[in-house]
Amino acid sequence: MALSRVCWARAALWGSAVVTPGPFVTRRLQLVRSGLAWGAPRSSKLHLSPKANTKNLISYVVTKTKVINEKYHRFLSRHFPNFYALYTIFMKGLKMLWADAKKAKRIKLNMKEHNIKFHQLSYREMEHLRQFRRDVTKFLFLGIISIPPFTNYLVFLLMYLFPRQLLVKHFWTPKQQVDFLDAYDALRKRSHSEIISYLERAIPLLSDTGLRWHLKDLCAKIQNGTHPAVHDILALKECFCSHPLGMNQLQAIQIKALSRAMLLTPYLPPPLLKYRLKTHTTVIHQLDRALAKLGIGQLTAQEVKSACFLRGLNSTHIAEDRCRTWLGDWLQISCSLKEAELSLLLHNVVLLSTNYLRTRR
Repeated sequence: MALSRVCWARAALWGSAVVTPGPFVTRRLQLVRSGLAWGAPRSSKLHLSPKANTKNLISYVVTKTKVINEKYHRFLSRHFPNFYALYTIFMKGLKMLWADAKKAKRIKLNMKEHNIKFHQLSYREMEHLRQFRRDVTKFLFLGIISIPPFTNYLVFLLMYLFPRQLLVKHFWTPKQQVDFLDAYDALRKRSHSEIISYLERAIPLLSDTGLRWHLKDLCAKIQNGTHPAVHDILALKECFCSHPLGMNQLQAIQIKALSRAMLLTPYLPPPLLKYRLKTHTTVIHQLDRALAKLGIGQLTAQEVKSACFLRGLNSTHIAEDRCRTWLGDWLQISCSLKEAELSLLLHNVVLLSTNYLRTRR
């Protein structure tokens, strides 16, 4: 009996502990419940959102890429300095070409929005579009020959072996820029004597005696190494309006020689050559009018030299002030010509540049 009473007493004590917990146990239960109730929101505040995770991942990848790129550049500069120089020029060229493409796109969009024609643009915008079109033509050729499978390596080899023919000036080294411009100038100078001989053959075909004498005198001056004056060239405007020296009356052999003088390919059918030559001369005439409106004094030294080279003068080895003087003479002739007299502007590439300061090297 005594043993049973002890068991019942223990059971009563345990039951009372479970049913009516003390203040300490009650406080522990309240803390646990509060932790369960507020745990989820606190954990959600500690974790970043998906957008923040994405931004952090992108930032991490960009940082790591820059570090790897810097290490790669240091490795190339130490172990392969010649290749690193070419690699640096190539990467800078890509950035410059991309910047040119974005600028050309902005100009085209502005032309479309405001219904502006090419000849209504400013000089720098016109020149940028003209040069960018020529640069893109070269890259289109590279894109076409790289279409067949496994020709990518051949394209890179051709770019390395023939940079002047396949790459634009953005990818030339400073030395290559000088050498390549000299090479281009030598190519067009080969046609100078040929063009002068064609002018001499046209002298008997002129009906006006005064024009025959002026043209003969001009050809003699150039062949003797004398640089002609502006008024000597403008006196012959009428000769280049109609037969035999008008733009539409030029023979195929003359068109090919003039194309070489303008650094245009002569290996096209004569009708296409004539159209391209006329279009190119018209663009230069429009550029001249825009440049006269802007003023030669507003151009930088590099812009002056580029403008002279486009119009037939190898300005690489000529002082800037001499280039500005020559460009002023060119503009004086160009702005005095009408559309029907553009054949004279085309021949002016030879007439005005052959003997200027003895530019032959």
